[in-house]
Amino acid sequence: MNPIAFSIFGFDIRWYSIMLLIGMFLAIIMVIREAKRFNIPSEFIINLAFWVIVIGIICARAYYCLFNFEFYKNNPVEILKIWKGGLAIHGGIIGGFITLLFYTKKYNINSYKITDMVVVPLLLAQAIGRWGNFFNSEAHGAATSYYFLKNVLHLPEFIVNGMKIGNVYYHPTFLYESLLCLLGFIILLFVRRYRYLKRGQLTCIYMMYYGLIRFFIEALRTDSLMLGGFRVAQIVSVGAFVVGLIIFMILSRKGRFEDLYNEEQNGPVMF
Repeated sequence: MNPIAFSIFGFDIRWYSIMLLIGMFLAIIMVIREAKRFNIPSEFIINLAFWVIVIGIICARAYYCLFNFEFYKNNPVEILKIWKGGLAIHGGIIGGFITLLFYTKKYNINSYKITDMVVVPLLLAQAIGRWGNFFNSEAHGAATSYYFLKNVLHLPEFIVNGMKIGNVYYHPTFLYESLLCLLGFIILLFVRRYRYLKRGQLTCIYMMYYGLIRFFIEALRTDSLMLGGFRVAQIVSVGAFVVGLIIFMILSRKGRFEDLYNEEQNGPVMF
């Protein structure tokens, strides 16, 4: 699979970068549209998105390099080559959410309200972004056969051919995660309209859902970041699931009409 989409003046534009940009663009558009329901200005979302994306990418790269320290300490220039891959989604999510918390506190906006708006399109962005791994021939599972990919999974030929790396066919774990993220995106679109949904509960559902699917998919991957004998992504996934469950239960104890996500904002938000 050729990771380069095209070249401009000798500079290679990679599919990995294109997939990330498409996912980010769609997510921002969806958050802006949702924010309008609550009279939150587009300018606030755009400025927030800028800082969340910039810091999120830095944290995603730092997270990945940290757990590949032995390689990058001897090849420091390689740290800058993010277009080749090597962005850890958990690092990006953690960095992005911390940035969001500080930014919303600065403007006295309810953080839960904004994270709830973000997590739904975030799943769509993750579903799209995983295709960048496909073009980079990374984030795959163990070796398998052409027969399994074509006749059991019934995958289209271009995916089957893309999963042939070094004359060996591999499980398309990138595809498993992409489809599950897409399913989660659709589910949360419906959950978001639930009348008695409380602020923060969508965020908790995202944490539990993605934590669950990533835990099992990570077990299938062959390129996991490791901490001792444990897969880092599985440790983080368990932590996210547990924290999400605890916060969800705490929020559920509030009154039926208290802190509702779909409660309309009275007047525009002022800055």
